[in-house]
Amino acid sequence: MKSKAATVEQYLASLPQDRRAAISTVREFLVGNLDKDFRESMQYGVIGYCVPHSIWPHGHHTNPKLPLMYLGLSSQKNDMVVYMLCLLHNKPEREWFDKAWKATGKKNYLEVSGAGCCLRFKKVEELSLDVIGEAMRRMPAKKYLEDHVATLARMGKGPDGKPLKTGAKKSARQSAAPAKPTTKNKRPSRRAG
Repeated sequence: MKSKAATVEQYLASLPQDRRAAISTVREFLVGNLDKDFRESMQYGVIGYCVPHSIWPHGHHTNPKLPLMYLGLSSQKNDMVVYMLCLLHNKPEREWFDKAWKATGKKNYLEVSGAGCCLRFKKVEELSLDVIGEAMRRMPAKKYLEDHVATLARMGKGPDGKPLKTGAKKSARQSAAPAKPTTKNKRPSRRAG
């Protein structure tokens, strides 16, 4: 159920007490593990954790007026959901997450849908907050943006979500990839410790 609440506080106030308590607990955990470059706001009728326009001026590639979403949290009709959008197009991180989640022995609530990777729960105890927190630490804003640009390039789009010209596709994929260190004519670095 999408909410019409304009603020997170309004959204929480609109929930029944049991849902408010559960969503507030998960929200507190997410905020406590959030990279400094993400911001909390209401997006798409849910609590969203996004890359703000001040860091990523392109916004979301399908609606540039909205910031790029990273995670979401909501209360739905039959359950509550943590939207792990940071795993949606990232096969290595998704594989790590699936393995780590399975190792907890918790029921696998993760599903891939058009909305992203969803962790559905009825009680906070059904979530593995440790695994969610580790996934967040593995995907800070800078890495999330690098992966987002690479995904767009694979789709033939630039960082702004607009189609690339034919000759520009290869260049965009190359610029999206992290630079590889070279050892040519370099001395080994000295590291303390």
